[in-house]
Amino acid sequence: MKDDAGWQDLIAVDALEQGWVTEANLGPRRLAVYDTPTGVHVSLALCNHGGASLCDGYFDGHVIECPLHQGAFDVRDGQPVSAPATRPMKVFEARVKNGMVQVRV
Repeated sequence: MKDDAGWQDLIAVDALEQGWVTEANLGPRRLAVYDTPTGVHVSLALCNHGGASLCDGYFDGHVIECPLHQGAFDVRDGQPVSAPATRPMKVFEARVKNGMVQVRV
């Protein structure tokens, strides 16, 4: 099926921490999976500012705050929403299908 091209299973929906951030690995990539009020979103797990794990940060709705310097990002599009974060974080297309969170990388 053409619209399934490039999608890879990442983690079972049942394994997600509801309303929070769950770390998952896809090959060598460490990813952060966000369970938000509007669906599931996925980014690289490491903050692009200080290299801390975003999975250890404070998460509220659609915003993840880095635990190291408190820079924050919108998980829907990766845009920084508070200093010292200035560059967007890497986000991936995500969807839920057959009980799995899938990403296209």
